[in-house]
Formats: sequence, C-alpha cells, structure tokens
Amino acid sequence: MSDTVLDEWQIALKQKKTELEKCQKEHHVESCLKCEKLLNCEMRETYVKAVYDSMSKGKGGGFEF
Repeated sequence: MSDTVLDEWQIALKQKKTELEKCQKEHHVESCLKCEKLLNCEMRETYVKAVYDSMSKGKGGGFEF
C-alpha cells in the first residue's frame, strides 16, 4: 500500500478517472476516442477538467504544452 497522501485535487481526479473507466466499459470501448459520443460527452469533459484542476491545484490559468 502506498504512503502517498493525496490532496483534494488528486482525489477528485482519481474519482473522475474511475467514473470514466466505468463509462468506457459500459460502452465497450478502450478509449474515449473510439466512442461515438466523444464530442458531446459530459463525462469526458468533467474528467479533462479534473486533470487540469489537479495540475493547477484549482488556481486556474492556462497550460502550455
């Protein structure tokens, strides 16, 4: 078991990832890119937001890749 302490942003991200993976299983796809609902998917949108929030710790702003 890991001794890593998760902050609120990491906990939210982990929860959204679990929800997203469940959705993928329900739709029988291994990736959102293979799903017909990709462009209008609220589940994926909330997951992506959780990823950005976990990276910025909720401080907002843009990311440059």
